[in-house]
Amino acid sequence: MSKRPSSSPPRILVIAGSDSSGGAGIQADIKTITMLGGYAMTAITAVTAQNSKGVTAVEVLSPDFVAAQMDACMSDIGVDAVKIGMLGSADIAEVVADRLEDLPVPIIFDPVMVATSGSVLADEATIGVFEWLMDLATLTTPNIPELAALTGMDLSGENAIAAAAQELVRRHGRSVLAKGGHGAGERIVDRLIHPDGSFVSFEDARIDTRHTHGTGCTLSSAIATLAGHGQGLDHAVRLARQYVRQAIEAAPGFGAGHGPMGHQGVGRPRT
Repeated sequence: MSKRPSSSPPRILVIAGSDSSGGAGIQADIKTITMLGGYAMTAITAVTAQNSKGVTAVEVLSPDFVAAQMDACMSDIGVDAVKIGMLGSADIAEVVADRLEDLPVPIIFDPVMVATSGSVLADEATIGVFEWLMDLATLTTPNIPELAALTGMDLSGENAIAAAAQELVRRHGRSVLAKGGHGAGERIVDRLIHPDGSFVSFEDARIDTRHTHGTGCTLSSAIATLAGHGQGLDHAVRLARQYVRQAIEAAPGFGAGHGPMGHQGVGRPRT
C-alpha cells in the first residue's frame, strides 16, 4: 500500500450500501468525507431503492465483487482509515473482515441493522459475523437497539447502556461509542468507552426534527475521516458529533418522512 504524502488528504475507504435518495449510506459517506477534507473511496456492498419514507428494494452485490473493489483501492490509492456500514450478507461481512484483518489503520464500524425508517438491513447470520468485525475495529458505534441486539442485554435501566457498552469492550478489547439518540428524554448522551477502562460522555440537547436520515452513517464517516487526519479517538468523536448536529440543523427540508441532513451546509470543524 502506498504511503500518503503529508500534504495530501487522508484516504478513507467506505464499505457500505448505496442510498438512492442520497441521505444515508455511501452518498452520505462521500459528502461527509469530502466536507471534512478527506478523499473518499468506496466498496459498495448493496444497492437500495429508498427515500425518506423507507427502503423498497435491495440488490446485494457478490462477496467477490466487494473484495475486488477493496483490493483495487488498497493496492493503488492506499488507505488511511476505513468506515464500515451496511454489509448486505454474512458472506460479504466475512470477506470484508478477512481483507481488513492486518490493515494497520483506524477502522470505524457502524453495525447497521435497521435503517432510520425501520427497514431491516442485516439478517441474523450477518449480525453473527459482526463479532469478527468488532474484534478488528478501532471503534464500534452501535445505537441503543443495536447495542441490545449485540449484547442480548436489557437496556431499560438507568445504567444499562453503559454496562452493555462495557460488555462489548470487555468481549472484543476495542473501543465502543454507545449512541443515545434512541433513548428517552430531552438530552442525548453518547458514551465512549475504551479498553483501558477510561471513558468520555458527550451530552447535548435533543434537536426536535424529523430530518435524521443518515445520522449514523454520517457520524461514523466523520470519525473515520478525522482519525485519518491524525486526531485521537476522543477528539475525533467530539468533532464528528458537532458536524452531525450542524448537518441536522442545516437540513434542506426534503422528503415526507425522515428527511436527509444538510451535509454541504456545514463549515469544516477545526481539527
